[in-house]
Amino acid sequence: MREWGKVLEEIDSGTERVVATLSGLSDEELAAPSALPGWTRAHVATHIARNADSLWNLLEWARTGVEVPQYPSFAAREADLEAGAGRCRSALVADVRATAGRFAEQARTLPASAWDAEVRALAGYAHPAWYTVYRRWNEVEAHHVDLAAGYGPADWPEPYVRWALPATLADLAALPAELQGEVAGFRLVATDTGESAELGDAAGSVISGSGRALLGWLSGRSDGSGLVLRPDGALPVPPPWPHEPSGL
Repeated sequence: MREWGKVLEEIDSGTERVVATLSGLSDEELAAPSALPGWTRAHVATHIARNADSLWNLLEWARTGVEVPQYPSFAAREADLEAGAGRCRSALVADVRATAGRFAEQARTLPASAWDAEVRALAGYAHPAWYTVYRRWNEVEAHHVDLAAGYGPADWPEPYVRWALPATLADLAALPAELQGEVAGFRLVATDTGESAELGDAAGSVISGSGRALLGWLSGRSDGSGLVLRPDGALPVPPPWPHEPSGL
């Protein structure tokens, strides 16, 4: 297994942090709103579990060569989410842990010849099977923040930020200007790593800050605290994240 073998270890650790957070919440707290509009914390936990199942499907597609959709449909995805969101803490924790284990086992036993097989996301874009592992990494870390239970971008492990920030900048820069939304025309600069992206026809407006602060804001997991906009003004609203991967 290539670099993603180490990523799987990071995902395992991230999942255990999610489980620890969920285990510290009461049933009432799990039924309370999350950071995602219209979703309770139980919705978020259910989504983390169902996402593991859906990405297992893509690895099964790569393993067998027989197309297995990530989800049967958007409607089925939403129905499963609603069906699982009313469960108690123990059921949610068991689901998150079991589905994460199945995904990890599927990935660790996937034949080397299958890692470059092309699969397709529910959103419609194609990618090699190995990128499924990175998609799962995003899901675990971002949705842990969405639980709104004390875990934030400041808690993301350094290996995750070192991968996710440059990937996010590259993917955002590769989008057509009309899909870059309000950030089109800006230059983004990570002051601690020097990584940057020019979006559209950058006209001299610069948004800068630490890589962690940039990633938190671009991923919709922070309000942009710690970032500096020059010339002064209100920060633009980033487009929905994550973006279709570029350069795969």
